[in-house]
Amino acid sequence: MSFRWLFQEPEEATVVSGLADAINVSPTLARLLVLRNVRTFDEAKLFFRPDLSQLHNPFIMKDMDKAASRLAQAVRNGETVVVYGDYDVDGTTATSMMYMFLLEFGCNAKYYIPHRFKEGYGISEDGIEYAKNINASLIVSVDCGITAIQEAEMIREMGMELIVCDHHTTGDVLPNAYAVLDPKRPDCPYPFDGLSGAGVGFKLMQATLMELGLPPAVVYKYLDLLAISIASDIVPIVGENRILMREGLAMLNSEPRSGVKALLDLINLPAGTLTTNKIVFSIGPRINAAGRLGDARTAVELLIASDDGGAKISALELEAVNLRRRTIDTETMNTAIQILDEQADLEQESSLVLHHPEWHLGVIGIVASRLVDKYYRPTVMLSTIDGLAKGSARSIRGFNIYDALKECEDLLIQFGGHEYAAGLTLAEENIEAFRLKFNRIVNERLADKEFEPELLVDAEIKLEEITPQFWKILRQFEPYGPLNLKPNFVSRNVRAVGTPTIVGNGHLKFQLTQDGVSKFDAIGFNMHEFLPLVRDSVRNPVDIAYTIEENLWNGKTTLQLRIKDVHPTEEK
Repeated sequence: MSFRWLFQEPEEATVVSGLADAINVSPTLARLLVLRNVRTFDEAKLFFRPDLSQLHNPFIMKDMDKAASRLAQAVRNGETVVVYGDYDVDGTTATSMMYMFLLEFGCNAKYYIPHRFKEGYGISEDGIEYAKNINASLIVSVDCGITAIQEAEMIREMGMELIVCDHHTTGDVLPNAYAVLDPKRPDCPYPFDGLSGAGVGFKLMQATLMELGLPPAVVYKYLDLLAISIASDIVPIVGENRILMREGLAMLNSEPRSGVKALLDLINLPAGTLTTNKIVFSIGPRINAAGRLGDARTAVELLIASDDGGAKISALELEAVNLRRRTIDTETMNTAIQILDEQADLEQESSLVLHHPEWHLGVIGIVASRLVDKYYRPTVMLSTIDGLAKGSARSIRGFNIYDALKECEDLLIQFGGHEYAAGLTLAEENIEAFRLKFNRIVNERLADKEFEPELLVDAEIKLEEITPQFWKILRQFEPYGPLNLKPNFVSRNVRAVGTPTIVGNGHLKFQLTQDGVSKFDAIGFNMHEFLPLVRDSVRNPVDIAYTIEENLWNGKTTLQLRIKDVHPTEEK
């Protein structure tokens, strides 16, 4: 697949040269920093030296004083507290952190994760009944609860109290809970609203320790789980998240807890090699698999495991579920492509709305994302559950899918989400009307858009710029993630050296040079279709888009270009 390259440009070019001089780096590196909103010497110092001391005071968050005081009271009195979480990675890591924290400090803590299909997302009546039946006095929701208006009243009527720890967009009305923690509350003065659900729970644990007269650093032992949450929930890796992610990654790479180590050993992912990307594509999907196919408690049991034997059993159970999930993924993707081939007119339709009554609700979000990658259109996939069409929506850059669903509100029973991902429920008889209206909205908003996948490019450089010093500084941009993505570079008029080959399962491997110097190894995963173009580059040079990485082979580490796209060089 080829991309349309979109070169990002700093708003003020003069800022780049000023920053380059101020911190003594190349113009290219200064450009990368300015594109990440790092514009001054002091901002660069914070960017390159993120430290836990830079975290914000948790009590800045609205209702934190009430929440921390109430949770400290529960700790002092040894109350029965139910930690109520969500079934995704953010929810299960948040649940595990809060549960272990409360147990450590003397609460009779229990946890509850709703069943995705029997109860659905958020606080459920079954969960409230569970808390009541075990005589809980307090429920702490993590990664959910901000829309639990009726459920909060039910909890209150049953004589229990609720603390909400959430990070999702609020509705017009907040739940009538004892305390509502959400940095996205319109009236919340907290200076960073990009925390994950586990991040909000982490801030509550810090504040509770302070309320108990203990140092907030005690909860740093949970930064490894918080890092898994931040990476997997695709929250911005800037500000506090970048600090927490960096410290959590260090823990994961040096002293992974029993459950994480058991999972890493099982999938042959050595500690010391973990990155944000590896969490997203290797750890996150496995933790998510349990909740996607039913019961997320398996994931929590793995994360809270205190002995190696129990951790290995949970890891094996989780991997078995993940293998089943991957099979369902493949079958669903194949069916979706078949439906599109038979029924869709991609010349006329700017969006994809697909329905199959037997699709597994737990995987259609994953498949919707893959369809977006393949067809580069906002995509909605629907299944039928208890007579209703339920599903997931995924979007492309520049199209807010939550706002589009809000315009279709008259056809929906419920919906929720954010700019790039959402969930929805509607009556089956409204599917066709929804499809037509949704497609009309997409057509109107993306009227001039080319439906060709885009690749955001940070800078065009010469290969000779990639020196050991350049790489030493570039590595300090990690950890990568949203709003701090791994930089994409473009180099023009490059030629292959020797004979490019295909290795593994369709991977393009070759060496290249520019102007006869600066020879680099390069690999393009699943890019076998570019082999003729690259081989011909000996005579007809090409332009390449790529990232830079280290490659360890036979004990030797070298720099390698990870190819993202190849274009023929245009004559000027």
